[in-house]
Amino acid sequence: MIEHVYKRAQKSKLASKVIVATDDERIARAVEAFDGEYLMTRSDHATGTDRLAEVAKKMPEIEVIVNVQGDEPLIDPANIDKAIEPLMSDANVKMSTLAYEMTQEQEMQSPQIVKVVLDNDGFALYFSRAAIPFYRDNTGDSVTRLGHTGLYVYRRQCLLDIAMMPVAKLEQAEQLEQLRALQNGIKIKVVIAKRAAPAVDLPGDVLKIEKIMSELGAVSK
Repeated sequence: MIEHVYKRAQKSKLASKVIVATDDERIARAVEAFDGEYLMTRSDHATGTDRLAEVAKKMPEIEVIVNVQGDEPLIDPANIDKAIEPLMSDANVKMSTLAYEMTQEQEMQSPQIVKVVLDNDGFALYFSRAAIPFYRDNTGDSVTRLGHTGLYVYRRQCLLDIAMMPVAKLEQAEQLEQLRALQNGIKIKVVIAKRAAPAVDLPGDVLKIEKIMSELGAVSK
């Protein structure tokens, strides 16, 4: 799975380097087996943001850093580029992420799917596991419901700053690490992109993903 994620990330047109950050020797050996690049990190990181910050400290030459989850073997390289673009075009943007338009009521009500609401300039106002916005008068959906895709892009100093901040109360309540940035005043640009491909969240998801990949010709049996 790591190899598939790695090679799809390499297809990004804007990313110049792909590195696997891990504290597990088994993952490191797997990356070595396909001649990939990896960096060993501490094992006590609470979030992916914190692990990424350790990498940023060790590689000061890298200015823009993308956090791609290792459980997304079907990640779309075009979505990676879409997330990077705001930082390339606007020096004032310090952090960005992705969202997609939700169309099913069950998505809107599921706590497993994170929702996001935006301001008029496309920056996140809030992320929640609850259905937001709440329509008090049942007037129907007048606002596009957006689901959040957990891919983040940071300027190096922004990432280091977030890692130095204590866990925020909102972050702790919702178990959403991006709320640490919001609660501390860091604006997050949200790019509307295609719906993310399914990820491997549970062991039972492996067969489902392998079936999709086989149909796409990405897995040899």
